[in-house]
Amino acid sequence: MAKIALAIHGGAGTILKSKMTPDLEREYTGGLEAALKVGWKILEKGGSSLDAVESAVASLEDFPLFNAGRGSVFTHEGKNEMDAAIMDGKTRRAGAVAFVRNVRNPIALARLVMEKTEHVLLAGEGANQFASEMHVPLEPDEYFFTEHRWLQLQDAIATGRVQLDHADAPKFVFSNQQAKGTVGAVACDGKGYLAAATSTGGMTNKKFGRVGDTALIGAGTYADDVCAVSCTGHGEFFMLGVTAYDVAARMKYKKLSLKDAAGETVGRLTEIGGDGGLIAVDAKGNVVLPFNSEGMYRGYIVKGKIVTDIYKG
Repeated sequence: MAKIALAIHGGAGTILKSKMTPDLEREYTGGLEAALKVGWKILEKGGSSLDAVESAVASLEDFPLFNAGRGSVFTHEGKNEMDAAIMDGKTRRAGAVAFVRNVRNPIALARLVMEKTEHVLLAGEGANQFASEMHVPLEPDEYFFTEHRWLQLQDAIATGRVQLDHADAPKFVFSNQQAKGTVGAVACDGKGYLAAATSTGGMTNKKFGRVGDTALIGAGTYADDVCAVSCTGHGEFFMLGVTAYDVAARMKYKKLSLKDAAGETVGRLTEIGGDGGLIAVDAKGNVVLPFNSEGMYRGYIVKGKIVTDIYKG
């Protein structure tokens, strides 16, 4: 029986302890721990890695401080458009959605794309139509409205920029809700099967139908029989680096360990100007969480022990 393992992330970027209040830090840690417990409960009972990562990510989507699901950022038009992807390392099948609106848990819809269609990626109107046909839980616009996200949009519009959620905080300070980045999970189950899942609300003030790396298999999300990877950061660079698959390729073709492969991949990301990190697990239950930014919301469970962290070092 393989060593079961689970790791999650809630975004990476300029996350400084000097700008974090104790109460806010406890909120973030609580959100990470809750997601880990949900996924771990499935693995402990002999459940699949696929079920574990979907459940862990759904928990993070329901938590309003992270930029996914309920806490998603606003586009230039003041809408919430979400992307998500999931991949089963055992079957090499994957499902993803982009530009979905009003879907409570985009990660669940991504899995339905994988299991109920012959496609990998559905986007926009078609993805929303598919959601209705599958009767996935939908929520009104008000469910996704959070004041701090709306203020982020107004600041981004006023300064004429597209705001990366994991970038340095804007000039105003949120009282107790300052969310950061994409969310994701990777797992190894008792049979040694791997899975990865990632979900995001994208970029504040994004225009022109921009899609990041999250929904692109091999860029932000990937799983096979060697490793499972979920990425977070400036998506354009993760696409250019085919970052999630790059970890698996280094393990397969250079015969590197998970730690060395992931380290080289993040090093390459740095070389091309990318900012962020990734979480990865291999078929032996080893876990790594490397990043090149000031911080990354992250956590893992191995042998039943929960570990969470936010800052560098």
